[in-house]
Amino acid sequence: MAPGVKREVSAPRYSDGAAHFDMGEHTLRVPMSHHAHNRSRLVQRLAELRQTEVLKEKSVVFLQGGDELHRDATDCSWVFRQESFFHWLFGVLEPGWYGVIESDSGKTTLFCPQLPEVYAVVMGRIIPPHDFKTRYAVDSVHYVDELPKVLAEIKPTVLLTLVGENSDSGLTTRPAHFEGIDKFAVNSNILHTELSELRVTKSQAEIEIMKYAIETSSAAHCAVMKHIRPGMREYQLESVFQHHSYYQGGCRHQGYTNICGGGVSSAVLHYGHAGAPNDCVIRDGDICLFDMGAEYYCYSADITCSFPANGKFTEDQKFIYNAVLAANLAVFNAVKPGVKWDDMHALSYRVMLQKLKEGGLLQGDVDAMVEADLGAVFQPHGLGHLLGMDVHDSGGYLPHCPPRPTKEGFKKLRMARPLLENMFLTIEPGCYFIDCLLDKALASPTQQQFLVPEVLERFRGFGGVRIEDDVLITKDGAVNLTKVPRTVEEIEALMAEGRKETVVFPQQLGTHPSQK
Repeated sequence: MAPGVKREVSAPRYSDGAAHFDMGEHTLRVPMSHHAHNRSRLVQRLAELRQTEVLKEKSVVFLQGGDELHRDATDCSWVFRQESFFHWLFGVLEPGWYGVIESDSGKTTLFCPQLPEVYAVVMGRIIPPHDFKTRYAVDSVHYVDELPKVLAEIKPTVLLTLVGENSDSGLTTRPAHFEGIDKFAVNSNILHTELSELRVTKSQAEIEIMKYAIETSSAAHCAVMKHIRPGMREYQLESVFQHHSYYQGGCRHQGYTNICGGGVSSAVLHYGHAGAPNDCVIRDGDICLFDMGAEYYCYSADITCSFPANGKFTEDQKFIYNAVLAANLAVFNAVKPGVKWDDMHALSYRVMLQKLKEGGLLQGDVDAMVEADLGAVFQPHGLGHLLGMDVHDSGGYLPHCPPRPTKEGFKKLRMARPLLENMFLTIEPGCYFIDCLLDKALASPTQQQFLVPEVLERFRGFGGVRIEDDVLITKDGAVNLTKVPRTVEEIEALMAEGRKETVVFPQQLGTHPSQK
C-alpha cells in the first residue's frame, strides 16, 4: 500500500465516486445501485396500486432492520446477518437501522443508531450519517432518535409496514416499531405480498450475485469430493467446504446448516442439527450426501452432491444414483415459464419410479404407483424451492398463488405456482431408504403390491441419494448454474484426481490422551 493512502477498513467501499460491496479484489463487486433498482421496482408497483385506489398518495414504506442477537444472557453476540427484506431494499450491513421510502418520489431516508463514544475504542471508528449517505447511496441518513421528527416532516398519509407469514417456517415478520408510531396511520396488509412477489424474479444484478454464490459453492463441493477419505469424520469435510467458500470466495456465512451425511445418515433429510452435528465416521463403502450452500452478500446457493466415500460406486449405488439423476434431468429439460411446479414434482416421481422398476426394486404399473403415492415413500420431500436471499426464498404461497396441495406426496412442496422467467429455484429429487417409511409401505394395502421385498431388504441401511441443482428460469427454458460433476463417470474421475494427493487427517496421527 502506497504511503499516505488511507486504509479502507469496512464495506461497502466507494471508489471512482461509486459505492459498492466486495470482499476483496478476487471477489464479486456489487454496486449499491442494485438496491436503488430494487427500490424503484417497489415504487413502480406502489404507483400501480395507487391507480387502483388500493393505496393513497404520500404513502411511505417503513421498515426496521435486524438487531444484534446475544448468546443467551452473555455479552457474546452472534455474527450479525441483515434481515432479508431490509437488505433487499437498502443493503445496510449493520444492525439497529430503519428505512423509509416515500412512495410518490422514491426518496429514501435511512436511520442509524447514535453510538456511544466508547464504541470507537471497542468496535472501531464511528461512521457519521453523511458518510453512510455516500456508502449506501441514499438521499439522506439521520439518527434513529430523529425518526419521529423526520416522519412528522414528511407527513405520510399512511406508513406501510412489513407484516406477513413465511409459508415455510410459519413465522411472522417483525413490523417496524418506535416510540410514537401510534401517532401515524399504519397499514400492514400490503407490503409483505408486494415485496415477496418482487423478490421472486431476479434482476440482472441479482442474477450475477446468485451466479457467484453458486459457482463458489460448486468449487467448494468439488474440493470436498477430492479431499474425502474413509476414516474422516463428516464435520471435517464440512470444514473443507466452509474454508474454501470463505477463503476463496469471501462467503462469511453459510445459507443454512450444512448436511453432511455418510452411510445411513445420508437418509436423514436435515441431518447436521445440534443432536447429530455431522460427527459420524465416514466408512469405506458408504454413500455420502452433502447438502451445502455458501451465502454471499445475503444471497445463498443450495447444492447437494451424492458420491461414494472411497471414490468408486458399487452397482447398487450406481442404480440408485442414476435413477435420481434421470429424474433431475427430466425436470430440468421440462422447466420453462408457465410450467406448474407440482406437475414437475409428479414428473420426477414418475421417472424415478420407472427407473426403480427397471432395476428390480419395484414391480407393477408406474401410473398406479403414482396414484398410490409410492413416490413419497422414497422421496418424502418436495422437488425443490425458490432460491435467493433466503435458501427457501419468499413467494411460494402468496395470496394470488395456487394453494398448497393436499395430496400426501405433494403437500410438502414449498410452492405450486407456475414458473416465471428470472426465477431461481432448486431441482432436487432424491431417493432414500428410511426404515419407518419402508415398514409403513410394506404394511399398506395400496403400496405393498409394488415393492419387491427381497430386493428392498438389500437396501436397508443404504442411506440416500439427492442431486440438487440451482437453476435460473429463462425465456424458453432454464440454465443450470451448478458446476459440479454429475454422472457416475465424472464423479469417479474427479475423486480419482483427488486421490493423487496425500491427505493426512488428525485421526491418523494418534488418539487424544483422554481416550487412551
